[in-house]
Amino acid sequence: MSNVTLKGKTVLLKGDIPPAGDTAPDFTFVKADLSEASLYDYEGKVKVILALPSLDTGTCAMETKTFNKKLEAFGDKLECFVISKDLPFAMKRFCETEGIKNVQSISDYRYGDFATEYNVEILDGPLKGLLTRSVFIIDSENEIRYSELVPEITDEPNYDAAVKVIEKLVKQI
Repeated sequence: MSNVTLKGKTVLLKGDIPPAGDTAPDFTFVKADLSEASLYDYEGKVKVILALPSLDTGTCAMETKTFNKKLEAFGDKLECFVISKDLPFAMKRFCETEGIKNVQSISDYRYGDFATEYNVEILDGPLKGLLTRSVFIIDSENEIRYSELVPEITDEPNYDAAVKVIEKLVKQI
């Protein structure tokens, strides 16, 4: 079982996140219009998954806005998702207010498939039940090519490392 910290205090996670080299587990999610889809619906594209506790926090908002800006040059070969257990209404409102166009908000509130399949659910502490901050980059054939569990939930991920992997994968399509 993995753990991370929240403001320096250890919190437990559901398990170990899937590493690079593994086949990405499929999961069902709820889109902004309340329809459902799954990761494998996007086969043939590079997929970036930004898991986070809530778009209503400063770090989560900053991460989403930063990836939105960094990914604008990649076009239709890439699909970037920000996933949390926030309700789709709140996520959609955030994205519209902030002008987020290159990141699609998806919610894990209905089934919790992502939390279960990727072992990113926080099991204790004040954020119990939410997703921990992590980044997964999945190639067009659903292999995880980058897996980052951010050790301190209030910190941002390694943008430069993620973008390098994305650039390499997009060139291969």
